[in-house]
Amino acid sequence: MLQIHAQPGRVTVQVLSWFLFAVGLAAYFWISTARHHENADDRVTPTLVQMGKGFTDAILKPAEEDELTADADTQPLFTKIRNSMLWKDTAATGRRFAISLALLFPAVLLGLHMGMFPYVGTFFLRFVLFFDKIVALSLLPILFIAFGIDELAKVMLIVIGVAPTIILDAFNLTRGVPREQVVKGFTLGAGDFSVTYRIVFKQIFPRVLNSIRLNLKAIMLFLFAGEMIASSDGLAYRIALLRRHMGMDTIIPYVLWVALLLFLVDLGMRVLNRRLHPWFQEA
Repeated sequence: MLQIHAQPGRVTVQVLSWFLFAVGLAAYFWISTARHHENADDRVTPTLVQMGKGFTDAILKPAEEDELTADADTQPLFTKIRNSMLWKDTAATGRRFAISLALLFPAVLLGLHMGMFPYVGTFFLRFVLFFDKIVALSLLPILFIAFGIDELAKVMLIVIGVAPTIILDAFNLTRGVPREQVVKGFTLGAGDFSVTYRIVFKQIFPRVLNSIRLNLKAIMLFLFAGEMIASSDGLAYRIALLRRHMGMDTIIPYVLWVALLLFLVDLGMRVLNRRLHPWFQEA
């Protein structure tokens, strides 16, 4: 069974791939049941019913108590969801995440030009290497002082934390393209930018896109740090707020919701990469 050339069957793949999920869930609910047997008011390990109620309240109830209206119970379901705590927090975090993700793509172009044009590489490389070693979270107080506690500081934290890695990855991938292909492009009459974008960029982009996909967790980590310290909305802000009241019945569903959103973004990027570059087979 434990051989390099072993090929597990379809049933075996399903059983093995879901085994750890089943063990984790079974262990949690066993601990939860034991703790509630000792203390019926235990709030550290909520039961499935408690988490379901907490998540339902997050979906259907407004974020703040002063937003409750007299006719809240008579509102259409979609209106309740649009005004709910979960919707507003997800929209706020998603907006910051999308802006930060979009700002990473110019970093790809910078890394590409650093790898293709020696003067650009000489000008930026040492600075980017140094900046990559700075712990981004240590800059958080500076960012809040310089940019305030609004959206810009949180977005800048993500860009500073992740962009140097993307720049260096694009730079190394560019330098890894065989020199013979570049020379062949010039031989066929292509110019500098034609070689850069039509030969090199097309080869490195699926790998850089994969690198951005693998950094999604880091992007969310920096975003959560900013939201927990200075924010009035967002998924991390809500988790930090609920922590004060030991609201584990809502915190755990929120954590799972964040994981689901990241999984869907990751899946979308993998599908997009596969559609745009069917020849790219890296995991």
